[in-house]
Amino acid sequence: MDANTIRQKFLDFQVKKGHKIIQPAPLVLEGDPTTLFTGSGMQPLLPYLLGKEHPEGKRLCDSQPSMRLQDIEDVGDSRHTTVFEMLGNWSLGDYFKEEQIRNFFEFLTKEVGLDPNKIYVTCFIGNEKYGIPKDTEAAEIWQKVFKEAEVEAKIAEIGSAAEGDKRGIKPGERIFFYDDKENWWSRGGGCDTTPIGDPCGPDSEVFYDFGEDKQDEEKYGLAHPASDGARFMEIGNQVFMQYRRNEDGTFAELEKKNVDFGGGLERIAAAAIGSFDVFKISLMKPIIDKLEAISGKSYETNTDEMRVIADHIRGAYLLAAQGLMPSNKTQGYAMRRLLRRAILRALDLGISDNFLAEIIPIVAKNYAELPDSILTHRENALGVMLKEETAFRKTLSKGLRELHKLSGRKENTQKLSGYDLFKLQDTYGFPMELSVEECYREGIELSEKYLEEFKEALKEQRERSQTASKGMFKGGLEDHGEQTVKYHTATHLLLAALQKLVDSGICQKGSNITADRVRFDFNLDHKMTPEEIKSVEDQVNEWIEADLPVVFDEYDKNFAKNTLKAHGQFWNKYPEKLKVYTIGDFDNPISREVCGGPHVEHTGLIGKFKIKKEESSSAGVRRIKAVLE
Repeated sequence: MDANTIRQKFLDFQVKKGHKIIQPAPLVLEGDPTTLFTGSGMQPLLPYLLGKEHPEGKRLCDSQPSMRLQDIEDVGDSRHTTVFEMLGNWSLGDYFKEEQIRNFFEFLTKEVGLDPNKIYVTCFIGNEKYGIPKDTEAAEIWQKVFKEAEVEAKIAEIGSAAEGDKRGIKPGERIFFYDDKENWWSRGGGCDTTPIGDPCGPDSEVFYDFGEDKQDEEKYGLAHPASDGARFMEIGNQVFMQYRRNEDGTFAELEKKNVDFGGGLERIAAAAIGSFDVFKISLMKPIIDKLEAISGKSYETNTDEMRVIADHIRGAYLLAAQGLMPSNKTQGYAMRRLLRRAILRALDLGISDNFLAEIIPIVAKNYAELPDSILTHRENALGVMLKEETAFRKTLSKGLRELHKLSGRKENTQKLSGYDLFKLQDTYGFPMELSVEECYREGIELSEKYLEEFKEALKEQRERSQTASKGMFKGGLEDHGEQTVKYHTATHLLLAALQKLVDSGICQKGSNITADRVRFDFNLDHKMTPEEIKSVEDQVNEWIEADLPVVFDEYDKNFAKNTLKAHGQFWNKYPEKLKVYTIGDFDNPISREVCGGPHVEHTGLIGKFKIKKEESSSAGVRRIKAVLE
């Protein structure tokens, strides 16, 4: 049974049980600054779990695409992914434990067809400190359900996961009690860290048994449901919200109790095909098959690389299809990181040319059944991702080359420092995270304090930017305030746009920049047409919206002029060491100018650029007055 079929079966099943299907939320939630992405199906429903009435009633269900980047370093094993789909159903003060447990068991065994003998469950052991009793009610319901399915279901009290690693499970045991680190839900984690006023309660997790041979006992200890080993995989969690934390830290039972269920579509699909490897399900395997065909290598011998690529491209596609653009800030940076990590792993497979055009249509087909209400820009996703791939491959080639050059220059006893990694990021646009990953892969030793050194280098750069000289360009800044700095960077973009669209021989003849506007003089022998003004303005705004990096470094004057081809007017007056600012890709920049700074760190900070007036300044010199809106 494929994943799309399971998704539809789940929704149809819940409708039969009286639930209303609600539309999934977008991955990026508007007006929620507390999180980068929607990380679960319940996240958009929190107001209703706190008591607000939902317009669709008390029984709800959906299938919610979700993303958790905290799992990014774990991708490569058989079950962790950054993006996943959460099947969810909720009871808002309606049914409670018995109906929920029976319904989920019925769905797994009757609709999906899982063997009930391979299903194991956990319950909450209680907390004496807060007077919260053991959830014997849920355990007893499970015993009845298993008995009706003719499955032996003894109860075991485990306590902590660490105790489980030592104890394992005994013959006939199927229901396991764990502490609040495993079987208590609140937004803060365990009982001690449950936020005041929040709904919370015990949960009952459901696991699928993939067989005793899947447990690596030397690494993970004896097998039990909460073990990190591969024998048991959690496929669903039923949260019974029956308490609220009081102001004094105690817990009181809620008058109206809620059920919050979430089941991983990918994991249920893995159980349905009897594979503990979620990358063999229908949402993943076609991607893996295509990677094998492109690379000429097998999944069995290149497992980690192909899993990372498959997962990350799925995640980046869902973000692009929602309308997100790669950038250097917040969600856009997360999207960029997913794509870059995927491209880096493709290089490990020997895929040195662009390959996303062959993968993305497969991903798009897999998610064709998701509604347009959340994938509002799916027709643009391919173009957005291909543009990022092309740009990053240029950065990657240069950055990797420079990284290995730096490593090769070190003495045997020396290690790469955070200052080295900062130079790679600042000069070549090669992100620090990728430098670290490459060092680990290639066995290049890093300084024990590389992260602190990197932060120190970043701090020093910012301090230099704040005190940089104004004397390297004619005219100057009124001050070094934030808005003035934005105008300064916009002026560099303005010059680049004039050179690109009006006349490549245009040079700056003077400027005056304040916190309210920029006045920019340049050589031109004619009055600009309205079409030229509009095209220049549009080009500057396009570069601003692209959120391009703005970096600088100090170079020898001859190197800056002859090798970097930096734009400058007063080469005979410049010192032998000078500062050069680059906007965009280092090897193919939008702008590269000799300049004392300061500038914003990326163009997305600038705002909308508007040309208010174009006029004569003097013979052969025109003047543009512009503002940021």
